[in-house]
Amino acid sequence: MIILLKLLLAHFVGDFILQPGSWVVEKEEKKIRSVKLFLHLLLHGALVWLILWNLNGWLPALLVVLFHGVIDIIKIYAQKGEHIPWWFLTDQALHLIGITAIWYFWFKPDITLPPLHDNSIIWIYATALVFITVVSGIVIQVVMSKWSESLNSSSDASLSNAGKYIGILERLLIFTFVVSGHWEAIGFLIAAKSVFRFGDLKESKERKLTEYILIGTLLSFGIALVTGIIVVKLLTY
Repeated sequence: MIILLKLLLAHFVGDFILQPGSWVVEKEEKKIRSVKLFLHLLLHGALVWLILWNLNGWLPALLVVLFHGVIDIIKIYAQKGEHIPWWFLTDQALHLIGITAIWYFWFKPDITLPPLHDNSIIWIYATALVFITVVSGIVIQVVMSKWSESLNSSSDASLSNAGKYIGILERLLIFTFVVSGHWEAIGFLIAAKSVFRFGDLKESKERKLTEYILIGTLLSFGIALVTGIIVVKLLTY
């Protein structure tokens, strides 16, 4: 199971942290002729090999590169306009299925979790934290992009990337509350955000914006809650 977590962490880092937006744009424009596409695939292979920390891990790393490349090429040629968010989610689902298949058939793991040790706990927390901060933020942004384009621009000034960092902080707080067993604190966080955020929305009388913020908040809270519950189950197995 720890090997699967390592493979997932390598994917999250390669796809969401070490892939600049300019690479994504070039891949979509030049497609198979994009140098960034092949750099992206090589980076994934290197991350898998590095994170497994095993000289014999070159073949699983190669398999990850091949699977990832096929999926990415299909996506950049098939995605169109308004369906891009769904292709993004399909792309990520296929990557996760491919990683799980490689883990299962190559490493032939025992599905039951072995006794945890300090090293295992580090990988569990590292994967969870990368997911709830960077990965889930991009996922929410892509899912919400269809509605964000239809919102009217507001004249109220806002801090640069404020929504992004608010989302990261709230997910970190909820995750911390769940793994530490302080569920009641989540209620206080929801109440505090409601007072500040939805008070402003009520005054602005922007129904679309209110619904947009509500959907984004529920997605953010839900992802953090589910991730926290999964981590608690893994740690208490």
